[in-house]
Amino acid sequence: MHVDNARHYDQVFWITPARWAAACRRHRGLGRRLRPTFAWDQEGLHQALKTAKILIGWEFARPALHEHAPRLGWIHLTGAGLEHVAPFDWVPEGVIITNNSGVHGPKAGEYAAMAIMMLNNRIPFHVTNQARARWQQAFPAPVAGKTLLIVGVGEMGRAAAARAKQLGMRVLGIRRGGQPRPHVDRMARPGAIERLLPEADIILVTAPLTPHTRGLIGRRQLGLMKPGAGLINMGRAGVVDYEALAEKLTNGELGGAVLDVFDPEPLPASSPLWRTPNLIMTPHCSSDAPDYADRTLDLVFGNVRRYLAGRPLRNTVDRQLWY
Repeated sequence: MHVDNARHYDQVFWITPARWAAACRRHRGLGRRLRPTFAWDQEGLHQALKTAKILIGWEFARPALHEHAPRLGWIHLTGAGLEHVAPFDWVPEGVIITNNSGVHGPKAGEYAAMAIMMLNNRIPFHVTNQARARWQQAFPAPVAGKTLLIVGVGEMGRAAAARAKQLGMRVLGIRRGGQPRPHVDRMARPGAIERLLPEADIILVTAPLTPHTRGLIGRRQLGLMKPGAGLINMGRAGVVDYEALAEKLTNGELGGAVLDVFDPEPLPASSPLWRTPNLIMTPHCSSDAPDYADRTLDLVFGNVRRYLAGRPLRNTVDRQLWY
């Protein structure tokens, strides 16, 4: 098994030998069956792939797999959104791909609840006024009884739905297959999004970026939102038209927005989003916590048991859907 880390990401994502050893202690009996190698920024990747059956990492030189990985059977990608390595024509046929879906749930639910309360209490509006030394009161109603629309009810969306129900909200959901989820009062397929947008007081985007979701919430869809409604994006920037969103925030058509994802990242200082009123931004940290690598390894070790037993793995990626 070969583990590749990237130095330019925060240490919470690094799978180090020390964290590996701790995971072996948590999952007794597995450690002695695995021979891990560790590297940084794909150093020595070609050599490692000559013998590796399992590859763990996030960014790879794609042609290397076809040329140098004769024994490879499984790739685990240490994040959930996979658009940066899609399409998957670089992965040999028969190699299983899994992702980190579910690892983000606890922190994502907490962040979603915070963002919902910030929007409901007009915090982006007040922060904008604070920067302008302007005293302007607002008296919104409590959040209980208001409607949250979650676009992309995967693991992060499910965690957010649970938190929203604790706040007394009505929860609507958009999901590709339309299957029901706990804590979602009404689920619909993406084709119904324009019908549901006018019902929502707050829209939460937790969808991955795929050919089907890119631009899903564009200028037309933003125009269907209630006057004064709010938007949260914890999924991917490409799902929402940020230029149109910034215009509506500037014009006061929407009550506020909380954005955690951008394109590119880091967001350049020249981006007009830095100067958009009624907007709060966080630097892509809504769903990641200090135990991220540990939770990743718990997921991987659970799948190792399945892999060795010849059982289906959790979080297997559909190459056509990109998740």
